Amino acid sequence: MYASAMTPSRFGRTADATQARMYSRVGVETSVSDASPHKLVALLFDGFFESVARAKAALAAGQIEAKGQEIGRAVRIVEEGLKASLDLKAGGNLASDLAELYAYVTLRLTQANLRNDMAALDECQALMQPLHQAWGSIGAQVDGPRG
Repeated sequence: MYASAMTPSRFGRTADATQARMYSRVGVETSVSDASPHKLVALLFDGFFESVARAKAALAAGQIEAKGQEIGRAVRIVEEGLKASLDLKAGGNLASDLAELYAYVTLRLTQANLRNDMAALDECQALMQPLHQAWGSIGAQVDGPRG
């Protein structure tokens, strides 16, 4: 009786997308609750790259609202996650340099959002990629073997 009122073309994709987001969120929450400090930063990097990729796809598809939401998420990850976790006193020049890089990436993300600038999004990915790779490469040394 109710199935005919909910046609797949009208509601199916939305329901599937909602379920996928819920499943993803549960997976992320589980990862975060069991994560070491190193793993938490790795998850922030992963989230940053996921958001920038989604922003690029939305921009290419002309989905301006979605682009803005994803860039906003990437900015929050950089500012409230990566940059906020720096210890400028203990980290010395490295922490200071990272803070400056994160500030620049935030600026470029904001400009990308305002100008619909795909090249700025590419630049942000390129700037963050070496950090992501370096952070990933030290994971086994920091976290130790898992069993």
